[in-house]
Amino acid sequence: MSFLHSLPRRALLALLLAAAAATTACARNPASGDDNEFDTAVDGRADLSLPAGIRAERDLAYGPDAQQTLDVFIPARAQRAPIVLMVHGGAWMLGDKAGRGVAANKAARWLPRGVIVASVNYRLDRRAPNALQQADDVARALAFVQQRAAGWGGDPARVLLMGHSSGAHLVSLLSADPGIAERFGAKPVLGTVALDSAVFDLVEIMERRHYRFYDRVFGKDRQVWLDNSPYHRLQGTPRPMLLVCSSQRSDSCPQADKFSAKAQAAGARVRVLRVPLKHGEINGQLGLAGDYTSQVEDFLRSVGVLQ
Repeated sequence: MSFLHSLPRRALLALLLAAAAATTACARNPASGDDNEFDTAVDGRADLSLPAGIRAERDLAYGPDAQQTLDVFIPARAQRAPIVLMVHGGAWMLGDKAGRGVAANKAARWLPRGVIVASVNYRLDRRAPNALQQADDVARALAFVQQRAAGWGGDPARVLLMGHSSGAHLVSLLSADPGIAERFGAKPVLGTVALDSAVFDLVEIMERRHYRFYDRVFGKDRQVWLDNSPYHRLQGTPRPMLLVCSSQRSDSCPQADKFSAKAQAAGARVRVLRVPLKHGEINGQLGLAGDYTSQVEDFLRSVGVLQ
C-alpha cells in the first residue's frame, strides 16, 4: 500500500490542501520560507490516451518495495529504440509516475518519433524522506530498464535520464556520481535533462535562508548536505547534461550555473537553458509544440535520442 493510501482521510485532505496552496507559491523567493516545490505532486493522474499500436506496461516492479514500480510506453514496431526514463518531482515526499504533467505530453510527443518513454515511482515518506535512498531507487530502475530494454524493442545503450524538481535533483546526483548507478549494475546513459532542480549545492542552500521543508528532507548534518549535493558529488566528466531553469525563480538558475561551471571545467558538455515558465509549467509544457520543447529536442538530437 502506498504512503498516501495509508493516511487517515483527514490527514490526506490536509496534505492535499497544503500541496494545492503551495502550488500558487511556486515562483516565490526561498527567502520567504514558502514550501514551493509542492507544485504538481498530487494534482491527479494524467489521462494518457495511447495512439493505435502503442503498447503500455504499467506498474512493473523493479524492486521489492511496493513503491518501486514504473510504467513503460512502447512505440509500434520499436526496434533498438532510445528510451527516456522520467523521474517525477514532489519535494522528495509526494508525487506519482502517472501524475498530470509528468509523462503525458512527453509520451504524446516522442512515442510517434520512435522513443520509448518510461516513468518511475520511488520510495516516498513524508515523515522521514530520504533523498539518497530515492537516488538508489532511480539507479535500480535505470538498471532494470536497461536489462529489459531489448524485450521492449529498445536499446539499452541509448537511455536518457530526465527528472523534474526533486526528480531533477535525483537524476543530477546519478549524473554527477556514476558510482551510484554502477552499484546496481546500471550502465552509462546518453545524457541527462534536469527540469528546474534548484538543488545542486545543498551546502550553500542550507547555510542561507531556505524553504522550510528542506529541513525535514535534509536535516542539519553538513555531511548529509554534501552527500546530497550534485555539485560536491561530481566525479570526473559527466555525460552531457541540459539544465532547464525557471527565470521566474531566484534560486534555480544560479544553482544550475554553479554546477554547470564546475562540470564544464571538468570537460563536460553542460548547457543551462533559462525559460520564462513557472516551476510546474517547465514539466507540464515539455512536449507541447513551441520553442521550449524545440530547444530540449535539440539536446535530445545531440545525444542520439532523436534523429
